[in-house]
Amino acid sequence: MSMAAATPRYGHRDYSMLGQEAQDAVTAGLRSAEWYHTEVARKDLKELMKRSDGPAIRDTIIWLGLMVVFAGLAIWLWPSWWAALPLAAYGVLYGSATDSRWHECSHGTAFKTPWMNDVVYHIACFMIMRNPTRWRWSHTRHHTDTLIVGLDPEIAVMRPPVLFKVILAFFGILDVWHAMKNMVMNTFGVISAEEKSFIPDMEWPKVILAARVWFVIYAATIATAFFFNSWLPIVLVGLPRIYGAWHHVLTGLMQHGGLADNVLDHRMNSRTVHINPVSRFIYWNMNYHVEHHMFPMVPYHALPKLHAMIGHDLPVAMPSMWACYREMIPAWARQFRGEDYFLVRDLPPTARPYRPDLHGQATSPAAAAAE
Repeated sequence: MSMAAATPRYGHRDYSMLGQEAQDAVTAGLRSAEWYHTEVARKDLKELMKRSDGPAIRDTIIWLGLMVVFAGLAIWLWPSWWAALPLAAYGVLYGSATDSRWHECSHGTAFKTPWMNDVVYHIACFMIMRNPTRWRWSHTRHHTDTLIVGLDPEIAVMRPPVLFKVILAFFGILDVWHAMKNMVMNTFGVISAEEKSFIPDMEWPKVILAARVWFVIYAATIATAFFFNSWLPIVLVGLPRIYGAWHHVLTGLMQHGGLADNVLDHRMNSRTVHINPVSRFIYWNMNYHVEHHMFPMVPYHALPKLHAMIGHDLPVAMPSMWACYREMIPAWARQFRGEDYFLVRDLPPTARPYRPDLHGQATSPAAAAAE
């Protein structure tokens, strides 16, 4: 792994969708640009992209079944402190596993049957508190303009990182606050200027409808808690988004943390990490993140096979979460002294070289080593 400091371009980056960086990115030709892709035989890619209901039905039954079991145990043990144990597991399945479920179903690749994708997508969106219409368009933009400053609305860690916000993210506090604020605004028919920058106006009624449905559900949950004079309804609906968020943040930060922005090669701005089987189930194989960004229409269950097929052209995958954070944390610390500092992914000798002349301002591995 090499580290590089690119030539400063902006001073302090403006990550809003309405700032100067957004205009500069468009002027530079970075918006909806052509990305680098590893060459894969058409026959092999077609096989990889083949959709199937089986794996997702199996995983969804396990996921929801475990939630029912842990919720049942929590209700049985409530109000004993022993209820905290099943609630901890329930919270991760509610507040973290849903992050990968909404994500994969938004691509329409988890299930072969479209309505199954839609049902799981809407359930997961409610649990993770992401308006299904807003986030479908937001994520489309994320894939079109991955880590392009001012165009990608899903950049998790900015440069330099705001550590207070990163820490709060592990508890879901800021996410929940913004989700609830947006839900209330949308419930009353208000679409923010930033939302309007990536959501077509014909989709705004869907944003408002989803917000109003959620508003009714949360109001009913709170009313039920008051009626029974118990926190349990809120602990099971809504609150798990806070106490169960830590795992999706732990894995999510690894996707792009500390890597180059404003480049058009996912090998430079995304990261693949080997993780344990339990976390892979919760995360639905999104640890194969370079592969997912290169070929987003390959279903989650085929990503390990894709990884084996194109690994010769990709940076070596990080061996563990621990190893990943060991490289990210020092990089984030270094960005406090200069926000243009970033990690550069080393490519194996078998890979086609990174082309900074075609794919943006990230320093190539060779240039980085020479600095």
